[in-house]
Amino acid sequence: MAAITDAPGVRSGAWPSRWPPLAIVATAAAVAALCALPPAHLAWRAAQDPAAAWSTLAASAVAPLAARTLAYAVVTTAIATAIALPLAWITTRSDLPLRRLVTVLTALPLAIPSYVAALVAVSAVGPRGLLQQMLEPWGVERLPSVYGFWGAAVVVALVSYPLMTFTLRPAIAALDPRLEELSRGFGYGRWTTLRRVVLPQLRPALLSGALLVALYALADFGAVSLMRFDSLTRAVFVRYTSGFDVTGASSLALLLMVLALAVVVLEVATRGARRHDAASGGAAPTTTALGRWRWPALAGVALLLAAALVLPVAVLGYWLARGLAGGEAVSGLLGAVSDTLLAGTFAALVTAAAALPVALLATRHRRFPLSRPIEVVSYAGYALPGLTVALSLAVIAVRMGALYQSLFVLVAAYGLLFLPQAVGATRAGLNTVRPSMEEAARSLGRRPWRAFAEVTLPLAGRGVAAGAALVFLTTVKELPATLLLAPTGFETLATRVWSASSEAFFARAALPALLLIALSTLPLAATGLWRRDA
Repeated sequence: MAAITDAPGVRSGAWPSRWPPLAIVATAAAVAALCALPPAHLAWRAAQDPAAAWSTLAASAVAPLAARTLAYAVVTTAIATAIALPLAWITTRSDLPLRRLVTVLTALPLAIPSYVAALVAVSAVGPRGLLQQMLEPWGVERLPSVYGFWGAAVVVALVSYPLMTFTLRPAIAALDPRLEELSRGFGYGRWTTLRRVVLPQLRPALLSGALLVALYALADFGAVSLMRFDSLTRAVFVRYTSGFDVTGASSLALLLMVLALAVVVLEVATRGARRHDAASGGAAPTTTALGRWRWPALAGVALLLAAALVLPVAVLGYWLARGLAGGEAVSGLLGAVSDTLLAGTFAALVTAAAALPVALLATRHRRFPLSRPIEVVSYAGYALPGLTVALSLAVIAVRMGALYQSLFVLVAAYGLLFLPQAVGATRAGLNTVRPSMEEAARSLGRRPWRAFAEVTLPLAGRGVAAGAALVFLTTVKELPATLLLAPTGFETLATRVWSASSEAFFARAALPALLLIALSTLPLAATGLWRRDA
């Protein structure tokens, strides 16, 4: 089997070893320098009182806290992988009924804020929740607790698994079915072919998606707080907002960043030094007939949607109906929708553009000494809670005067927080393009930039668009950065949801939350996920 995946033109070595153009290096280095601003600010704050910082990190409770946080991220990633990998396959390469509709619906949980998902889980299936109240006539007085480690891991996995499907689906769509046919021609069965031919080609996309989920879990605050799980993120927020211990909070935030960067380094090392190039432009992907598993597979997808999408929407609909029946006002949402679309669109375009040079270095110029350091640094902001990134940028913006509470700084915060999503998806898209295709364009007289624009970028465009869609989806529900950095009078749907739910006005929060989910269909349509061949 090694002969199959290592055959010339199927799985090649690294891209040409020449050094990248200066423009790419300079742009990627500038992006990395901006990403380094928040951690540099945290380090500076911690250095103001090194004794207090060391006392915080040396406390006996910190090591177990860090271990629990890392374990929680690993379990969340494992659950998300178990959901996303088969889901991406059956929605891309099988004859699953209603495949286009399933593709769109299974991406929507990403638009649900983690704190909304956790609130729904507690109110629906937690102790004294709606389910327990329905079972009371049958003698069920209390359901098992959903709080803690496993509750937080399951809730975050259900809202973050689309991060993996976004990177896996373009890679699966680009697979060359001839390799699978060749494997079966050698007498290997379906499972052996999957393990030794298909999965190695999906490895870059799978690792990229797993990295995004792990970093999402490490930086999340809403779900872990409502699910009462003590993580490093929660500890940072408590020290910032309750204890006013800026030095201690900065020290714990730096520890969280170190854990996250360790995950990034592990992913980069695991990715390996060789490329897994999909044979773009080869045979069209075949459709796998599910046979007798066709309807059971659809039933499994239905169960997933019931837990990740239908239940949250139903609970929000229940609160909306109660609010409307009680005369709850729903005016003033048009401005929030407009501001949400403005922020999401700007953030998606700017971040996708910033991710391209970083992804190019990571895929096409791996042997360049600065490629891996730049890629690792670009993940720094995503590993930090939104509050710490926003506070760092707020301090810098205040010192620069007019930039504070400007749309420019807000979009910059979104870019720092969500750049890895665009980098991961763009890198997965670039990995589907054979280097020989661009070399062929150059041999026909195309200049390097024109060959890239006319050949590489269109072939990798699906990954670039998926990255922009991911940034849009996560931007519209980002809360801490928006609260701290939004211009005066700038209000998004996320801030409307938070302001209402924090005051226990759940009926008032229901409609903005439902509109957030509805807005998520826009980037899905833009990336072509409505099409059957997406």
